[in-house]
Amino acid sequence: MTARAETEDPIRTTLTRARVLEGAVALADDIGIDRFTIRRLATAIGVGPMTIYHHVPNKEAILDGMVDLVFSEIDLPPTDTDWKAAMRHRCWSARAVLAKHPWATALMESRTTPGPQTLRHHDAVIGCLRDGGLSIEMTAHAYALIDGYVYGFALQEANMPATAGVEMADLATAITAGLSSGEYPHLMELTAQHVLQPGYDFGAEFEFGLDLILDGLDAASKTGVQPSGGT
Repeated sequence: MTARAETEDPIRTTLTRARVLEGAVALADDIGIDRFTIRRLATAIGVGPMTIYHHVPNKEAILDGMVDLVFSEIDLPPTDTDWKAAMRHRCWSARAVLAKHPWATALMESRTTPGPQTLRHHDAVIGCLRDGGLSIEMTAHAYALIDGYVYGFALQEANMPATAGVEMADLATAITAGLSSGEYPHLMELTAQHVLQPGYDFGAEFEFGLDLILDGLDAASKTGVQPSGGT
């Protein structure tokens, strides 16, 4: 046995697909998805690049697995409560998970070969809506609207330079410092009377918007109202 084989064989026996994917998620959390490469992943988990391919065939498969891992962290809608409370729980969980993995938001619905956790999650959400009495059509509307809101809010929150506290106050003050209240009266009013007030937190808007959407879907489902263009 060569010295090369002696050093590589233990790695191959200890490295697993799960370790590759967990390392990939941790790396993306650290450097973002744009800088993510197989070579950087190999360095991060302490193996040669080619060793990774013994467990995951290519980068697309790694991305599939990374997204599946993120989906596995999001709570499924509970089955012991009404559908609105269950969806609210699931959406809050999704927001928290996406805050941990901000790179994932843009990839969550991008995969053409979704993994088992992804499929399980989608099936559970659809089941929650259907068990709540929503029709097939309303379930489709609801899922698109809810996730559009959750993903959009997560993306916006991740890209804001500040969302609360001293950082947000300093940011708002810096932006408006050179502005005229006569030229931008509504912006200045909102900033002074809301954003700069003690306790302001942009994240609180999530709950307001989510409840508005869930209440609206509930009302539409009960009255049979379809959006314009709906069937």
